[in-house]
Amino acid sequence: MLKVGLTGGIGAGKSEVSRLLVRCGAVLVDADRIAREVVEPGTPGLASVVETFGPGILAADGTLDRPALGAIVFADPDRLAALNALVHPLVAARSAELERAAGPDAIVVHDVPLLAENGLAPLYDLVVVVDAAPGTQLDRLVRLRGMTERDARARMAAQATREQRLAVADLVVDNDGPLDDLEPQVRRIWADLTARATR
Repeated sequence: MLKVGLTGGIGAGKSEVSRLLVRCGAVLVDADRIAREVVEPGTPGLASVVETFGPGILAADGTLDRPALGAIVFADPDRLAALNALVHPLVAARSAELERAAGPDAIVVHDVPLLAENGLAPLYDLVVVVDAAPGTQLDRLVRLRGMTERDARARMAAQATREQRLAVADLVVDNDGPLDDLEPQVRRIWADLTARATR
């Protein structure tokens, strides 16, 4: 099994890269998706988050009101750290479970947005960073996701810097250009991963 950490700043295009890697044959362990699962209604994770942040972070239907929680944690590093301390152990446990189920010959790609921030690079055989200039990220967040510029900048500021991410990279996908430039790069990365897996 080859364990790959995939990361990139918000708006860099990591989700598109992970989708292309799955198409190539990777087994994807998506930390964001798991982070949503572990705080679904009825889970111990959601109960812990409500206990820490109060019932105001719940929507009327009992689900987590992500924008309300985001407004609290992305403006306050201490509150963000408190949330991470609750959610990250749950995500790690579920990720390990999915990895074990993938089988010994799999190339398992762990899509981990906060890999650099949390010092997780040593957990993987290698790290792939999806890189885009901060201006590109900002443009995508405002234009494609409908964020205000202020919210987008706050989200970006809450993450590692571009330099911090590149410092942990074994392989880099340059996603500053158009989508058409991405697929050939991902195919080259996949060829590299396949070669490493067979060694």
